[in-house]
Amino acid sequence: MEFSVLLFFALLTGFLLLLVRCRPKDPGCLPPGPRPLPFLGNILQMDRRGLLKSFLQLREKYGDVFTVYLGRRPVVMLFGTDTIREALVDQAEAFSGRGTIATIEPVFQGYGVVFANGERWKALRRFSLATMRDFGMGKRSVEERIQKEAQCLVEELRKSKGAPLDPTFLFQCITSNIICSIVFGERFDYKDRQFLRLLDLFYQSFVLASSFYGQMFELFSDFLKYFPGPHRQIYKNFQEINTFIGHSVEKHRATLDPSSPRDFIDSYLLHMEKKFNAHTEFHHQNLIITLLSLFFAGTETTSTTLHYGFLFMLKYSHVVERVQKEIKEVIGSHCLPALDDRNKMPYTDAVIHEIQRFSDLLPIGAPHMVTKDTAFRGFIIPKNTEVYPILTSALHDPNYFENPDDFNPEHFLDANGAFKKNDACIPFSIGKRICLGEGIARNELFLFFTTILQNFSLASPVAPKDIDLTPRESGLGRLPPTYQIRFLPI
Repeated sequence: MEFSVLLFFALLTGFLLLLVRCRPKDPGCLPPGPRPLPFLGNILQMDRRGLLKSFLQLREKYGDVFTVYLGRRPVVMLFGTDTIREALVDQAEAFSGRGTIATIEPVFQGYGVVFANGERWKALRRFSLATMRDFGMGKRSVEERIQKEAQCLVEELRKSKGAPLDPTFLFQCITSNIICSIVFGERFDYKDRQFLRLLDLFYQSFVLASSFYGQMFELFSDFLKYFPGPHRQIYKNFQEINTFIGHSVEKHRATLDPSSPRDFIDSYLLHMEKKFNAHTEFHHQNLIITLLSLFFAGTETTSTTLHYGFLFMLKYSHVVERVQKEIKEVIGSHCLPALDDRNKMPYTDAVIHEIQRFSDLLPIGAPHMVTKDTAFRGFIIPKNTEVYPILTSALHDPNYFENPDDFNPEHFLDANGAFKKNDACIPFSIGKRICLGEGIARNELFLFFTTILQNFSLASPVAPKDIDLTPRESGLGRLPPTYQIRFLPI
């Protein structure tokens, strides 16, 4: 017995000494925050409802700029519209690095246009922007693609004959087909099994990454990565998607015509042939991961916004009535909605902006990283420190939105009913890392939204007052709950 007691105290003493030795080093001039534990970081300050709830609670004590330890790594939190703009716009270069998302880091590994850093990111972003412009982004041709896809959707919805349906995969199909036409040079039928499989892999991965487990993985990835869990399913899902992308690249390579590039892949392959420098960033791995990034981002973000948007329309039927009245007055019943109509439809434009604001799709925002030792609001953020611009704090900023927790299109209308911009509405983020496909996404939302409401009235099996807007998951992303909707031909 005495030996057991002595052994216990010896182990306890050793553990306490280890804790003292492994105590986080003096953070110097990092913004203040709760004191972390060795290895465990600020786990004691984490709310069981998730990271965002935890960060919001800490903001009440530490203000708009503070440091949280996610496991062993310090992360600087930025809250509020003015704070985020001061960092990402006023010091754009310093805050232009990209941090990591632990659940998907094994897939991306710093490659591709979204998660790359330094010269790799700059080269890939320049090329991606120029190439996407060449194949439709910002041109009339992309408007025509969206209009045609919107008509395909109308035909598909008519087949439902007003029966209740879950719109998740239809919204994924239409948004994915636009990015696929630019990247892969083709669109897919809504019943194409391989296409639906890929969309399901994207959706399930987004759900898992946004789940409570995905958030805990951010805290303990160094430990949890060695054990079974949803992070392995995410990796498996993305590897299957990458296999499809790899096959598409090989088909393009076999049929490549240097005089007539068909799409993003062709242009990249031709660029690869021009680069004889062994250190070029235009190689196969960057191509695959860039395509994965564009494919995923171009599918999930806009489709989820539409998914949330039509749930809001079921909840707030008076908004639908005003939008349809404006559609009838400006576009009519037989003309296709066009981008030129947007400036003549302030209420509809305001509704779409309010959908983006209120759906709050990426509440924590994509992680940034400072590229050098950076002075910010009296603190020094060391080079390579991760930074979270908490976008929800801008989208619900009471200094910019009256009653920010209410869905109200009037947030984007002036006293005369004209559309007014709001600097706090930054669903695509801001600065040098602003979403690459912002222009396409805005065009899709307007044309898909107006085309659907031009052709259908909406109904729900659930009374509007009983419709629950509580997200299915709220972590990396906010996913709307599943619901049924009826599209009734007008």
